[in-house]
Amino acid sequence: MVNAVITGIGAYLPETKLTNEDLSKMVDTNDEWIMTRVGIKERRILKGEGLGASDMGAEAIKELLAKKNIKPEEIDLVVCTTVTPDAPVPSTAAIICDKCDIRNAIAFDMNGACSGFLYGLDLVAQYIRTGYKKKAILVSAEKMSAITDYTDRTTCVLFGDAATACLIEPTEEAGVGLMDSNLHTDGMGRHWLKVIAGGSVKPASHETVDAHEHFVYQEGKQVFKYAVTRMADATVDIMKRNNLVADDVAWLVPHQANLRIIDATADRMELPKDKVMINIQKFGNTTSATIPLCLYEWEKQLKKGDTLIFAAFGAGFTWGSIYYKWGY
Repeated sequence: MVNAVITGIGAYLPETKLTNEDLSKMVDTNDEWIMTRVGIKERRILKGEGLGASDMGAEAIKELLAKKNIKPEEIDLVVCTTVTPDAPVPSTAAIICDKCDIRNAIAFDMNGACSGFLYGLDLVAQYIRTGYKKKAILVSAEKMSAITDYTDRTTCVLFGDAATACLIEPTEEAGVGLMDSNLHTDGMGRHWLKVIAGGSVKPASHETVDAHEHFVYQEGKQVFKYAVTRMADATVDIMKRNNLVADDVAWLVPHQANLRIIDATADRMELPKDKVMINIQKFGNTTSATIPLCLYEWEKQLKKGDTLIFAAFGAGFTWGSIYYKWGY
């Protein structure tokens, strides 16, 4: 039986750091307030005129191709998860392909919000398992600074910019790759975490710009309430249906939105903190890039066959978990 396995990871992190001290000069906040509520110390911000998500995604792919010694023409599928596309048309995936000289691939964008990596990995796995595609790249590119209101202290402390690129290939080896997925959507969450304007319902206008309606808006208490239960529920459910206990899990790889949500998920799994990947303090919430960014940072510590649980929650609401066995 053919399965899909990640065989390499590239990443791009902008050089500019936005610290809590920097934010305290913009809005009424401070390091203690931010650390107590979300656990973020700093985040990366993409600076430079005319730079967007595609620039970061292209750099992540270029690093990946160099690491794996793969030519662009070998790639036959590119899926880009993003909530910050360069423009409505063309797709950011198409722009990234052009910048990376990838000419022979199906390429398209996918918006699963903060759960985008999970949704994207599950989708790409179907292309691989059927034999339709052999070398796929799942690129997660998020320029969240472009949709963050730096006059709103409740949201501006949360987000950072980053991109990752995962090479996904077929394997017939048993016990590695994507073992199971548990993904969900409940559209009622659209009221509490959203960007109000800029789409077909409410196109851009002087009024929408003046009202700050092109930035992320969220009702924090509602989002936190659902996130802390749904993300934990999804991880416990996937462990139960695969007869996994805490001792079986090498790492929990959670979406990096809020340290309290991560802690609650680990507690529900009865997992000690030293088995949880956490880098939120350095990068903040990079939306769909958070989980693969953890994998990129921990790559050298991972061992073939390690049991990983990926978990995320995002706008939509979208949420879920994936049971994955590390493949190299």
